Amino acid sequence: MEIILKQDVANLGYKNEIVKVKPGYARNYLIPQGMAILATESARKIVAEELKQQQHKLEKIRKEAEDLASVLNGLELRIPAKASENGKIFGSVNNIQIADAIKAAKNIEIDRKQISFADESIKELGKYTAKVRLHKDVTAEISFEVFAE
Repeated sequence: MEIILKQDVANLGYKNEIVKVKPGYARNYLIPQGMAILATESARKIVAEELKQQQHKLEKIRKEAEDLASVLNGLELRIPAKASENGKIFGSVNNIQIADAIKAAKNIEIDRKQISFADESIKELGKYTAKVRLHKDVTAEISFEVFAE
């Protein structure tokens, strides 16, 4: 029996995928639980149209992320920090400060969770780079300098 999954099912398939299962599994578990529907001709057409529209939306989101990456690539930021005479920072520079610096420089809101460093924490003055993950396929690199206030 062929069914169309309405949600991801472990060890079976992903949402909007057409899979073959035994009739009892479909009738007694998947369909009553709302995890699947029968793969009739009309249901197949509806799923095909949904996938087409979803692909268009995903392509639009990816294009916006690429445009934003072109703005952010090569951006150089300066981040002030309180430091001792030997270059050690009191505290550390984190992704929240990078997000705030991007907002101040370019007026672009970036979620702090999208920003990552090569080093786990930045505790000295100097130049560093950060990666901003804008989409699963699109990243931008930002260089920044931490200087003493």
